[in-house]
Amino acid sequence: MQKINLKKNINLSNFTTIKVGGFAEYFSQPNNIDELVNLIKWSKSNKQECRIIGAGSNLLINNIFLEGLTICTKNMRSIEIESLTGIVESEAGVMLPTMSNMLAKKGLQGGEWAVGIPGTVGGAIYMNAGSGDLTLANNLISVQVMNTKTLEIAEIEKKDINFQYRFSTFQQNHLLIISAKLLFKPKGNIKQLLETTKKNLKRKTETQPYDLPSFGSVFKNPTNTYAGKLIEELGLKGFKIGGAEISTLHANFIVNNSSANSQDILELITVIQQKVLQKKGISLQPEVRMMGFDYP
Repeated sequence: MQKINLKKNINLSNFTTIKVGGFAEYFSQPNNIDELVNLIKWSKSNKQECRIIGAGSNLLINNIFLEGLTICTKNMRSIEIESLTGIVESEAGVMLPTMSNMLAKKGLQGGEWAVGIPGTVGGAIYMNAGSGDLTLANNLISVQVMNTKTLEIAEIEKKDINFQYRFSTFQQNHLLIISAKLLFKPKGNIKQLLETTKKNLKRKTETQPYDLPSFGSVFKNPTNTYAGKLIEELGLKGFKIGGAEISTLHANFIVNNSSANSQDILELITVIQQKVLQKKGISLQPEVRMMGFDYP
């Protein structure tokens, strides 16, 4: 096995968009697929628990010491775009805004919506992230995965993956997303695509709290309504617990306005759920993944 680059006792708050997290016993940022595979093999042969994070958006990590290995895939940023065919091959760590801008510059249509989403390609497939009806799953051809139990690498076609609203089968199996093959519509008007992408980003930054650390959206939208609308109707904008606050700009965002810790944020999520259930009779489900908690 090749030499692997491990760091010890790393503060994970620096690797989440809400700037909250505990300490990882072992931590590594692989630069390519081979390094990632070697890390998974190391964790298995040393009987270490292994967790994977991407851009750290949509992720609440408990303020505790996390035993085992935490892998951040953000350095796995290789991407190949074929302008004529519209085929894109992307490693898991490529940021969605980066890909969105690259697609527009190459005249490929269909990725303009992704410019304001602070996640990675791997994370977006895992979460089936999107904006409105638009998700990366719409453009997916196949996913290269590694089975973390058997260490086998395989290619899975889109038809063999169950995608639902903010859900994919990767949330329930032992398959680690390594890379993805996607298809976008070629031969688009580059100037128009760049303009649309720019407008989409402007709209996001004007309606969402980009100036403060946050997850992105906290809750999934219930059927026929919006989580942000329900929370706002209860007058909860600006409501705080410790350093965690419901954004005054968009009620489905929790911001870290100073020194929030994981308990502040978890408590605020729970209070929102309780109040919406009491007043509206609707059970809000978090979009945010919890790491190092017994919840949910």
